[in-house]
Amino acid sequence: MSNPAKKVFSLLPFAFIGIGVLSVLLFSSHKSVPANKPNFIFILTDDQGWTSTSQLMDDKLPNSKSDYFETLQFERFAAKGMRFTNGYAPCALCCPTRRSIQFGQTPARQGDADFKQNYHPDFKKVTAIPQMLKSISPEYRAAHFGKWDLRADIFPEDLGYDESDGDTGNNNGDMNSTKKTKWSDLFLNNDPKRIESITKRALNFMNRQAKSGHPFYLQVSHYATHVDFQTREKTYEKYSNKTKGAIHNNPGYAGMLEDLDTGIGKILNMVDKLGIGDNTYIILMTDNGGVEFIPPVKNKFDHPSTFARKTRNYPLRGGKWTLYEGGIRVPFMVIGPGIKPGSQSDVPVTGWDILPTLSDLAENKHALPPNLDGKSFKPLFASSSTHPFKRENDQLVFHYFGNSHSSIRVGDYKLIKFWKSKKVELYDLKNDLGELNDISSSNKPKVKELETRLMTYLESVHAEVLYPSKNAGKKETDDDSED
Repeated sequence: MSNPAKKVFSLLPFAFIGIGVLSVLLFSSHKSVPANKPNFIFILTDDQGWTSTSQLMDDKLPNSKSDYFETLQFERFAAKGMRFTNGYAPCALCCPTRRSIQFGQTPARQGDADFKQNYHPDFKKVTAIPQMLKSISPEYRAAHFGKWDLRADIFPEDLGYDESDGDTGNNNGDMNSTKKTKWSDLFLNNDPKRIESITKRALNFMNRQAKSGHPFYLQVSHYATHVDFQTREKTYEKYSNKTKGAIHNNPGYAGMLEDLDTGIGKILNMVDKLGIGDNTYIILMTDNGGVEFIPPVKNKFDHPSTFARKTRNYPLRGGKWTLYEGGIRVPFMVIGPGIKPGSQSDVPVTGWDILPTLSDLAENKHALPPNLDGKSFKPLFASSSTHPFKRENDQLVFHYFGNSHSSIRVGDYKLIKFWKSKKVELYDLKNDLGELNDISSSNKPKVKELETRLMTYLESVHAEVLYPSKNAGKKETDDDSED
């Protein structure tokens, strides 16, 4: 790693204000305002692996937490709410995940090359989370602070946000390094990745809405823990002097993660201070898994046995940019009324389930768009066991555009299809969480079943991998240096 260079970044206020009236006119006809509509806070972190916390992500797996990082607020979050051991990001990459969450659809349905034109408000009637909530009650206020990065000329206010930082990407998080140095550069400053300033704007928004009596949706999309490494000097020194773990050992990343953790704690503190915890749901998840090594390797799809050491997402295989579990299984937790503190659910859920879940929690009486892929996981809050929770076809379909491959999970079985090589792999996640044993050759009927289901879904959404777009040379999300 290069020598730490101290650098303090000044933050210019750049919140853009939008009134969101259009969304209300399109999706709402009511005038009366129910007094008990819940508040929602959604915290999205960046490039954070499933085991990149000091909190067990699965009580049954002692190695489902870090051997080096300290995240006391993640532990606090888990103690107050429910962990989803099978929580998934919609994609193994940033932009498709962020798009998916806003609209409750899979990246395969939304596409990549055509997303910009098909989802722009001028071309397509879309329902995003703020628009949906304002259709329930026009009293809802919505804000998005931090990384937006849809790469589609769609601004937060286009989707019903009243306040935002605008159309931001990684560079707005003070990503200073070049492509060659970003995996080694370290910057010490008092507002690493703008964690502090983003959090201040979030707290201010919460305080104003609580005083005015408006229910609210707040999305805090952190730039951390995306490279380059930025941290406070104090936290960097702490991890520089700490014994390194066998899996996790980078003090710059560890410091940045703890600084992020501190920011999350301030939001939890404000909920307590304002006394709104009995009517507020808080969701915490990550946009994709962590990178498998620092720096990442070119042969990231190779079997784990080919590497001299365990990956950063161990016991999961792979990481960001792959649809192995390490690329899509992420920290996923929820706090809120009716949720048993310290509980755990093993039912698979994902980011495109968030919109219908918020709709359910807000007691939406309007029909949601028919082309949603998400399913409300509110029923799971009533029990930490396997509560009845059925999605259409009981399946999760993932697709990654850059190095094109798709996967489908049905029950404990997961199939991965690589489009260029035509290779398929099959894993039994219940008995092989690390995806070490490809059982496709000995389970032909299961391969046929899952591949048929995968192809049926991709056909039904007219997926770009089957129907190449005329904009295919203009993809926005397959540049590793940008995401």
